[in-house]
Amino acid sequence: MTTTTTTTTISTATTGTATTTWDDLVTTALLGTERRSSTTPRALLDEAAVQTVRRRAGLRPAPAAAPPEPAAADPRPTLPAAARHRLAMLLTDRPGSGTTRRGSTPDLLELLPQWLAAANGHGYAPPPELLPALLDAARGRTDLRPQALTFAGPRALWLARLNPDWKFALRATPGAGTALPDPGDTEQVRALWEEGLFAERVALLAAVRGHDPAAARALLAGTWGTERAEDRLMFLDSLRTGLGDDDEPFLEQALTDRSRNVRATAAELLSALPRSALAGRMADRALSCVALDRTTHTITVEAPHECDAAMERDGVVAKPPAGRGERSWWLGQLLEAAPLDRWGARLGGRTPEEIAALPVSDDWQGELHAAWCRAAVRQRDIGWSRALLGPPTAPGAVSLAERAKLLAPLPAEERAEWVAEFIAAHGLSEAFQLLGVCGTPWARPLGRAVVDALDIARDAGSYPWSFSGVMGLAERCLDPEEAVRLEGLTAAVEEPEGAAPGAGGYWTEAFQRLVGTLRLRRAMRDELAR
Repeated sequence: MTTTTTTTTISTATTGTATTTWDDLVTTALLGTERRSSTTPRALLDEAAVQTVRRRAGLRPAPAAAPPEPAAADPRPTLPAAARHRLAMLLTDRPGSGTTRRGSTPDLLELLPQWLAAANGHGYAPPPELLPALLDAARGRTDLRPQALTFAGPRALWLARLNPDWKFALRATPGAGTALPDPGDTEQVRALWEEGLFAERVALLAAVRGHDPAAARALLAGTWGTERAEDRLMFLDSLRTGLGDDDEPFLEQALTDRSRNVRATAAELLSALPRSALAGRMADRALSCVALDRTTHTITVEAPHECDAAMERDGVVAKPPAGRGERSWWLGQLLEAAPLDRWGARLGGRTPEEIAALPVSDDWQGELHAAWCRAAVRQRDIGWSRALLGPPTAPGAVSLAERAKLLAPLPAEERAEWVAEFIAAHGLSEAFQLLGVCGTPWARPLGRAVVDALDIARDAGSYPWSFSGVMGLAERCLDPEEAVRLEGLTAAVEEPEGAAPGAGGYWTEAFQRLVGTLRLRRAMRDELAR
């Protein structure tokens, strides 16, 4: 009897004439089969199995999703065939086995950033079939992303919306894919500013700031009180573009912001305006701490004894970092925020060079010059930068890191000449940070100074691995035309007595790799120029 009932139930369910629904089966299971006289436990399970099959097999296909809109057109010219082949090679290259010995083969991964920069300089569009590999490369290397996304163009954003692995392209492009209104269209700008997403608003504010600084400032001021602290900080940073005296009232108001980071950024921007009230207040405080002893022609320093509320409001951080004294910490902040053009009158009408040459009492020289260095970098004052740099043959009153920052505002040719003379006087061991701020490709005097110093180090039997960083820079920054002159350095040489074991072979490989890389860079340049 049980078998007959089960067979009938399954047959009925299979033919589709059963009236029992899935909800009925669930109810029966919850209440118990003993309450349903016509159902046994086995029959319930059999029918549940049949219903499960029916539910799975009987699903109706959903309507097909609409295909994505085509990617925006890219009007840029396509790559020459040789350059397209070269890009494919650069994108398929993979790191080696993990050994620290690089051999004499050029590192293609390190050439990809230069190739992208050159291709963008020519205004080429990428081959569509290589876009996935390009985005994969940029996903793994953040240093590639700016150049890679510029080269990839609008199709990169289109692809990024389809593949979560490439979402970084959307994050790296504020307002990506958003059609921003014309900066002059006040009504549309206002609507997007009030209703848009954060990335859209950042892109909009930047666009309006570039078109009309006052309009962007008014836009920000209108919603300032309702913005989140982290958003206020990002929006405030946009005022760096076109920063001027008209921004002072708004920035003064931001000095009272509840966020310490916002207050610090507002103070930094105000200190970059030499005529601002904050710059004047900081100058008055700084000048009261520094004086000239006219008898000994020595600079004397009396650091602040307290950090009052007014100083904190103007951006002075009261608590020093670990290991730093309070008074020197406060003094440094005052000095770096004071306009540099106020020091001449304070110190006897002297020029920046004459001021930098004055002795400083009580071991305050390092603190004083370091703060002036930060002020020169912030205010991009070339005169003070040159004075604090001093001659490249001299030890210098500030650290190498600070000298590197001081070099940044100088013209590219002057930077290269200064570093070349520094290398000739002090060698390469201290020049790595300085080389990083020089324009590329290196000017001929700088390039030759680097190569000559490397050659001297090899002839002296120096430990070659300590120069690997400079050698890597040379591969990326030397003018490719220098390859011909370097041919003579690729030959094997005898190791001098006392040299590190195997140093000769490593030096030979390094110079062979350098020449090979320069040739490859020259070929890349020629392929893109066709």
